[in-house]
Amino acid sequence: MAKRATKGVARALKPAKAVVPAGFDPDAAAMGDGLFGLDTRVEDARVVVIPVPFDATTSYRAGTAAGPAEVLAASMQVDLEDIQFGAIWRAGLVMLPIPKDIAALSRKARALAEPIIEAGGADPSSKAHAKALSAVNAASERVHAYVGEEAARILNRGQIPALLGGDHASPFALIRELAKRHPGMGVLQIDAHADLRDAFEGFTWSHASIFHNVMTRIPEVGKLVQVGIRDVGAREVAFVEQSKGRVKTFYDQRLRDRQFGGATWTKVCQEIIATLPREVYISFDIDGLTSEHCPGTGTPVPGGLTFAEMCHLLELLSKSGRRVVGFDLCEVSAGDNGDEWNGSVGARVLYKLLGCTLRSAKAI
Repeated sequence: MAKRATKGVARALKPAKAVVPAGFDPDAAAMGDGLFGLDTRVEDARVVVIPVPFDATTSYRAGTAAGPAEVLAASMQVDLEDIQFGAIWRAGLVMLPIPKDIAALSRKARALAEPIIEAGGADPSSKAHAKALSAVNAASERVHAYVGEEAARILNRGQIPALLGGDHASPFALIRELAKRHPGMGVLQIDAHADLRDAFEGFTWSHASIFHNVMTRIPEVGKLVQVGIRDVGAREVAFVEQSKGRVKTFYDQRLRDRQFGGATWTKVCQEIIATLPREVYISFDIDGLTSEHCPGTGTPVPGGLTFAEMCHLLELLSKSGRRVVGFDLCEVSAGDNGDEWNGSVGARVLYKLLGCTLRSAKAI
């Protein structure tokens, strides 16, 4: 596939004023080393992606800490003219450098967490487990500090923040920072799992606890709308039912039942979107897609959205009058065989999320 030269793209915050250098060809081979091969400066970008190479508590198999690097590498092969959203790149896109200290912290925390994960959870009588839990929770809080500081800087510059994980616990501080600035915002969660478990396996900041933590610790979040959920625990179902409408879950099987009964995917998407408030944050776990799109992810599950269904949902959301204020993409992992397919899908999901976000903000 022919790729693009990208030196010197997008020199202004507003895409309408972006300067495309003479001779720039978005269809030529990629020559830059930034996200999607672009050389956008941080100060010129409309969207800034925070990479979080952290994967301490993934309970089935590790590897998502490599997600930011895998998606970055695969993004060089993404063609820039999107059929749904057009020339997304013109708005100015950039990813911050992958932090080596967070990657090192992840390796250390993962080593501490693995004995607990292998045991099926922390033993309350084990001093070793208690010590490990404390260290892993502290490491997670360091990640929150990093993400929160970067998010605040991005928002203070008037830019849109996004996050590329890493495990799904990674975006907590980004959601918290955005919710403070957009009280009442909704979260659209695309995921195989509800992630509503309380301190799963003893880890306060488990990847399986992200939305329990969001909904119990961030009161400014007005609504959580979950799509594609198909692996769920009894207490998670109870959490949804007891939320008094603050959590709305579109279980994957129920979505399929609607379609089997004759409902179009357009109709189903419109009903999902209608439950969201005006300002929306998207939290996208790659395992929300069908498993052939993410065979290497930490906890793949049969069922889920196809890539085309995801694209249609995002396009309808972008046209609904709602504004996407930020997003995350988590749990991309090549798995044991190092298969590049996972990064390739992740990079294209990332580009679609960028397109939806920018279209909703009328920035493209």
